[in-house]
Amino acid sequence: MPIKQVLSATDGGSVALSDPRRSVRHKPFFMKRLFLVAVVLPTSIAGLYFGIFASDVYISDSHFVVRSPARQADSPLGVILSAGGFAGASEESSAVLEYVRSRDALAQTDSDGLLTRAFSATSVSWFDRFGTLLRGSTREHLFDFYLGKVSIENDSALQVTRLAVKAYTATDAQEINRRLLVQAEKLVNRLAERARDDAITVAASEVRDAQAVARSAALALSRFRGREGILDPAQEADVRLQMVSKLQDQLVAARTQLQQLQTFTPQATQIPFLRTRIKSLEREIAEQTGSIAGGQTSLSLTAVKYQQLRLENDLAEKRLAAALGSLEEARAEARRKRAYVERISEPSLPDYPREPRRMRGVVATLLLGLLVWGVLSALVAGVKEHRD
Repeated sequence: MPIKQVLSATDGGSVALSDPRRSVRHKPFFMKRLFLVAVVLPTSIAGLYFGIFASDVYISDSHFVVRSPARQADSPLGVILSAGGFAGASEESSAVLEYVRSRDALAQTDSDGLLTRAFSATSVSWFDRFGTLLRGSTREHLFDFYLGKVSIENDSALQVTRLAVKAYTATDAQEINRRLLVQAEKLVNRLAERARDDAITVAASEVRDAQAVARSAALALSRFRGREGILDPAQEADVRLQMVSKLQDQLVAARTQLQQLQTFTPQATQIPFLRTRIKSLEREIAEQTGSIAGGQTSLSLTAVKYQQLRLENDLAEKRLAAALGSLEEARAEARRKRAYVERISEPSLPDYPREPRRMRGVVATLLLGLLVWGVLSALVAGVKEHRD
């Protein structure tokens, strides 16, 4: 583009060429609009907020560990803490972390309005307190505000949990921390008690069922013995077999004696008696043998029914014994599952506000503004150069 030139009149009618941009005085960078908007204005606002409006914030800390005698420690501090047979309980610790960040923790801690009063006191800056147009006034807004004021962290290596509470007075921060710690202790106790009750309840139910089955099996076996008039069919069969064996011995002896008398003294008067005795023995042997292995009322069929009832009774007794063992084990496990919160440090009462860090906030705003100003200046220069 041609450079615009203007004529400037001089004394004597002479004319000279000049560049109008060379006649404009360059402003210092800190007076330019871009610098004022990107750096001066944000830094001034940050200075006003942190210097005048921002309220002091006190932070109360407490440290604790959830201990359980049923767990094995796997860290140096855990080994020290478990010297008496105790160790950290990770499940209960996780439950405490989630509880502190929950709405239940907010509701229970704010049951008498402590949190609401602490966060919305008129002594707190309008920009910082709960209940203003910036922060909202509903329970959901209060919950979001609460999450910004409470932090809880668990060191997995040391198994130590740190609870930090921010408030606008030292006493409020300490009291809120104390209440949350008490609620965490109640939660751990409730979880441990619930675990114990569940295990024992299930085991006791198994015992009751096993007792009912064992009682039914014993009654069935007793009714069978009363109906059959036999205590044990197997033993009864053994006795009868021994009796048959003895009768057979007597039968063989009688037959031998009869054969001898018929051979040497055919007129002997004992021969009819021996024949009668042999018939009697044969009849007795047949009856005993039939009662053992023949017919619907024989001992062999009775023994089958008896063995079935006896097997059911034995299984019921074993199930009852196993259920009783499980119940005792559940009770022992319940005793080992005692978990509780061990406080390492009580909620602190801060004597000075650790937040806001006013100077750091102003400096951070200034550095961020300078960064933005530098980026925007480079963009503007690039655009102008492209136009030229």
